[in-house]
Amino acid sequence: MLDVKMIERALERTGKSKGGLAEAMGVRAGAVSEILSGIRLIKASEIAPITEYLGLNSVPIMGRVGAGATIEPEHEQVPPEGLGEVELPFPMAEETIAFEVAGDSMLPKYENGDVIVVFRDQRHPLSSFYGEEAVVRLKTGERYLKTIERGKSAPLVNLKSFNAKPITGVKLEWIGEICVTLPRGQIERLRNKAAAKTRKAAKAK
Repeated sequence: MLDVKMIERALERTGKSKGGLAEAMGVRAGAVSEILSGIRLIKASEIAPITEYLGLNSVPIMGRVGAGATIEPEHEQVPPEGLGEVELPFPMAEETIAFEVAGDSMLPKYENGDVIVVFRDQRHPLSSFYGEEAVVRLKTGERYLKTIERGKSAPLVNLKSFNAKPITGVKLEWIGEICVTLPRGQIERLRNKAAAKTRKAAKAK
């Protein structure tokens, strides 16, 4: 999942240096240039320090997605940088965003407080999502986590839940393809770990 292009884009985006990355990895300065030029492969033990130094595991949370709940704020009110970030235990592509599940209509698979990571841009046509769960935004602005089913006529769809009435005959503005689901308990552990790391770094200064 971690590749040279991802590292190059992250260095450019963050303004961080190859020298700083080499220091974080615990390698000589020229090693990063060798990795970027394809001369040297990334070692398994180097993935974590690269990911942490460049923030490749941080995904912006763009709000909440309804699983039987009313969502605030509306999509248009969310700032471009999101409402915060979630740090994953592995690197993710830059084109991903996250939503927090609100409601219980998708129990037992998705619980209130789970975080769903999706691709920012819709990468496939509507028809390819029939029968799949996805984060969707309706033409009217509401966001949901639902199973997409074919409607009576194109481009209408029905949105189904595990334990709630379906939403029928609606048009979708956007479909967020799910790539990672993080249970609420795991999110809490990751945040506690990140907070502990921050406190440890502050004490070391």
